[in-house]
This record gives sequence, structure tokens and C-alpha cells, in this order.
Amino acid sequence: MSQIQEREEEGGAAVNPKRRLLGAAMGAAGAAALAAQAAYEVEQAAAAAAGAAPAPATPPADSTAKTPSSAGKTSAKSSSDDGGKSDGKGGDVRDDFRKSTPGRAPATPPFLVPLPIPEIKRPESGLSPEPDKYPVEDEAGRLPHQAWDRHRPRVFYRLRVKEEKHSFHPHLPEQKIWGYDGMLPGPTFVARYGEPILVRIENDLPRDHVGFGSPEISTHLHNGHTPSESDGFPGDYYSREKYGPTLTRAGRFKDHHYPNKLSNSADFPDTDGDPEGALGTLWYHDHRMEFTGPNVYRGLAGFYLVFDQLDTGDEKDTRPGALRLPSGVGEYDIPLLFQDKSFDSGGYLYFNQFDPEGVVGEKFLVNGKIQPYFSVARRKYRFRALNGSSLRFFQFYLVHEGVDQRFHHIANDGNLLSAPVLTDRLRLTPAERGDIVVDFSTFPLGSKVYVVNRLEHLDGRGPTGRLLTPGTQILRFDVDREPAEPDVSQVPAVLRPLRAPVVPRNTRVRKWEFDRENDLWTVNGRLFDVTKPAAVIKQGVEEVWELQGKGSWSHPIHIHFEEARILTRNGAAPPLHERGRKDVFELRPGETVRILICFEDYVGKYIMHCHNTIHEDHHMMVRFDIVP
Repeated sequence: MSQIQEREEEGGAAVNPKRRLLGAAMGAAGAAALAAQAAYEVEQAAAAAAGAAPAPATPPADSTAKTPSSAGKTSAKSSSDDGGKSDGKGGDVRDDFRKSTPGRAPATPPFLVPLPIPEIKRPESGLSPEPDKYPVEDEAGRLPHQAWDRHRPRVFYRLRVKEEKHSFHPHLPEQKIWGYDGMLPGPTFVARYGEPILVRIENDLPRDHVGFGSPEISTHLHNGHTPSESDGFPGDYYSREKYGPTLTRAGRFKDHHYPNKLSNSADFPDTDGDPEGALGTLWYHDHRMEFTGPNVYRGLAGFYLVFDQLDTGDEKDTRPGALRLPSGVGEYDIPLLFQDKSFDSGGYLYFNQFDPEGVVGEKFLVNGKIQPYFSVARRKYRFRALNGSSLRFFQFYLVHEGVDQRFHHIANDGNLLSAPVLTDRLRLTPAERGDIVVDFSTFPLGSKVYVVNRLEHLDGRGPTGRLLTPGTQILRFDVDREPAEPDVSQVPAVLRPLRAPVVPRNTRVRKWEFDRENDLWTVNGRLFDVTKPAAVIKQGVEEVWELQGKGSWSHPIHIHFEEARILTRNGAAPPLHERGRKDVFELRPGETVRILICFEDYVGKYIMHCHNTIHEDHHMMVRFDIVP
């Protein structure tokens, strides 16, 4: 039986006794589920030994839970009682959106399925109609591509947003998700600085949509140095029939122009931007106003990786300056999308779109599968960890035979640190990324190494601050072979040199307060106004932003378009892993984080918001406009 380690994280807040009771109840429910699963497996083994036909794959549930077959039988009368959906005439809804009692999901034994590796997105030979600076036929009514003349796209992609079947776990029913190209996660883009691309994002979601979410989309490349018309602004949503308040017409698709250029061409003309600001691990996800949470929850997320002359993506690169980090996307360079999700008693994905506090999921997924395993060779691997959850914070540990292992933390929010940090933990708020390098040559063949989450998180307020022992095993690495060839990858002592942030004299200071007022999520006491900027910011002028967390809630604050440097956290220097460039800033209750930021190259509308997608959808966002 697991014990709770009675220590608070540094800076952790006191835990409300009601939350503690809830945690105990959740733990008891988990233990009951494990006991039921164990009994089920014994029963299955006995049946197999006796030569009997095996029982159905769904483990036993309590007598009050509905089976997958009965869960779909709802009527117009019963739909108001159990939250189910009907056609309004007493008929049944589509099977893929059957609804039963939340919080009583079937047991899902871990490590039954291998970790899926998202496929690499391949370019198109051409697009029809041919893309242009201005919107073309059937395209949603966007503004002209402002970087088109200087960074005309050389590579073209077609990305379809559509509904497809997906299996989260063998003990859950196959069900429909929304995915980029119908996959969860979506395909991985592999890009290079200096090679502009265009992605045509087609909305093929069903018009007869049933369940949570909205079939209009607006895709955000988080956190690309992207012109505003391609940023995925929340009001830029579209479908064939509808369009948002910041577009001029509906459309079958929308063309996104990604210049893949460095920030600040004005001060660094020779390199078309500052090499210090090169990004590596980005991701793309839906950002439809008021529906980001459910749309991402249904599957709309994928990776976008960018390489440059330093982080070249080739561990055999002998050119001066090449870092030679573990390479080969999908081979030794592995994207990992961590999420938590809830399922109902029938095993179907559950999301309460109307709860302003959100739901903490009871199942842990990596790349769309519940607690998978991954076979590795005895060599170094680069893992690009992304917290794609709606609201859960993670604190990961690498554990072998009950002992925490150390690894190198090399990047935060897609930005390489100036030097690797040798550590035994990785903390990620929603939308944060952390690149780490693990050397499996230190483990003998046959070893099983686990990614374990120990951070207690009971409800929408944020983590309690307690670390659980032993925690939850989320991903298992099986060290099952020697490398096919010698490992020549490395983790150099210097990664991407960064200048110390210097605040110029008379720098403007803006204060942003993130609070809850009258059960509404606000920024500076106001709700999001999609049509009006709360701030007009001069392009190329540095500013200090003071982010303040009010009340008893944690907020991961994300700023679109540019990274920033943390000056202080509660008046003190930030920890080592936060001293690089960042785009997500954790605000614990009562915290103040001061950052230095400057918006370069492009103008237009952008946003800052809490990346707890529940808070975001309930208008904890603020629009700011960049002007020349």
C-alpha cells in the first residue's frame, strides 16, 4: 500500500482538509479498482486453465455501474438524469458518444500496449487552389500574410482535422476522437530555421457533431514566432458554415504561413534574427475561443520540431558548433505527450464542458495510450516531454528498482538552456515542455525504468504541494537490447549561450493580475474581449511584465508570439531550469513573477492567457495588439 510522503514542496500551500478527504477517497477508489482487476485476472487465468472461454475484456464493475452495452440506452427522459444525450425523440444517440456515470471507469492495467510514435508529416507536391498572400477560394477570411514577400513558403503541407476511431487501452471500447489527420497525437512536423513553410489546415469535422467540443477550429502553433494572421487567434475560428468575430468569412480551410525565422531581424540582419532565440520543441493545438479545453481533450494536439545550425538534429554532425544531441526523430529523439483524462463507466471519454473549475483525470496517457511501455537500447535518448493536460501539473521522476535516477534537463519550453542541468525531477505545468536526455547505458539489459508522477493534484485549484511515495508509474522503459552501432551522441557542457537579461532604464512596467471574481476568471478584473485590445504595445520596445497570481488557484500563464526571460520569482532569482527563454510561467497562489519581454518583426493581435484550458475557456485571457 502506498504511503504519502509527508513533506510539502518548497513554496507549497497548506492543503484544505476537504481536499485531503477527497484525495483519500480517490486513493480508496483506486485501490478498489486494482483489487477488482486482480480478481478479474485470477478468474481469467482459472478459466483459461480449465479450457473455458475467456470472459469479456471489460473488467468487473460495481453493481451500480452500467455496462458498455447498457450505457448507450438513454431516452429523452433519462438524459436529464444521468447527463446522457438523446435525439430528443426518445431515440438513442450515436454509440461513440454514449454517456454513463462519470468517475467509475473500467480498470486499465498498465503497460499492455507499446508507446505510439507520431508519424512525421510529409509535404505535398502542390496544393489546389494554389496558396497566395491573400485568401484564396474556399479559404476562411483572414488578413494577408504579412511575411509572404520576404519569406515566401518553400514547402507545403495539407493537414486535415477530422474524426476517426481511436483505442486508448485494450480494456476500453474503441471510440471516436478528433485528430489532426485523424490521429492522436497529430503528425510531427520537422522543420528548419531558414525554410519557410505553409500548412493548409482543412476542417473536416462532422457537421452533425454530438457531445462536447465545437467543430469550428483555430490552430495555434505554440509558441512559434508567427505572424498574427497565422497564430491561431481564438477569434479566428472557422468551418464551412461558421466563422469567428476576427475573420471575414467561413471557409473549408485556412492557410497558415510559418516563416521559421529567428526573432529580431532589425538588430541581427546577418542572421535574419537573434540565434539566441532559436526554438526547438513546439506543439500545435486547437485554440477555438471558449472551446479550447474540450477540443484539445478530444485529441487536437501534435508536435512541431525545429532545428538550426546548433541543434542540427544529427548526432553525427562534425561541423563546428553542432551539439550532437541524441537524434533521429522517432528513433532516439522521442516526443512524449503526457495527458490525464477521465472516462465514464462505459469506458468512454468524459468531459464536463460547463464546470468552470475543471475535472482532474484519473487515467494517465502518453501519446494517446494509457500507461504504455517503450523498448529502448542501452544508449542515450532525447525525450521531448509536453504536458498537454487541461489542468493537471506533473512532477516526474525516473525510477529504477525503487531508486530515483538522474538525467540531464537540456531545454525548457522549447528553448535550449545555456548549460544542461543534472537533476532527478522534471516539473511541468499545462503546456510546458521539458527536453531531457537519459543515458540507458547505465542500466543492465532487462532493466525496467519508470517515469513516475508524484505530484498530488486533487482538483482544479492546482497541485496541493505534497509529493506522493511511490507515486504513479506512467511510462515504462524496457532496456532490451544493445545499440545497433556505437552511441556517438553527447550532452555538451555548453548548449545555447544566453546573454544575461538587462532591464533598460525607464522600461515600462505592466502589471497583470490573474484572479477569480464572483466565480469568473479574470485578468486585471476583466473578462476576455476578443475584439478590443487591453494593451497596445510598440514593436521592438522591451517591457517588464509583472504577473501576479491572486487567490488560492495556480495558473500557468502563456504569452503568444515571443519568449521572455524571468527576472525574479517572488523577488528572488529563478531556479536554474527557469533561467532560459520561456513562454509558460507558473503562478502559484500569491506569487509574483517579473519577466522581460520584447515583441519583434510582426504586428497584429495576440493574446496572453492561463493555459489551464478551463480557465482560458471561461475568459481568463487578454488581447494585446502590437503596432509599428
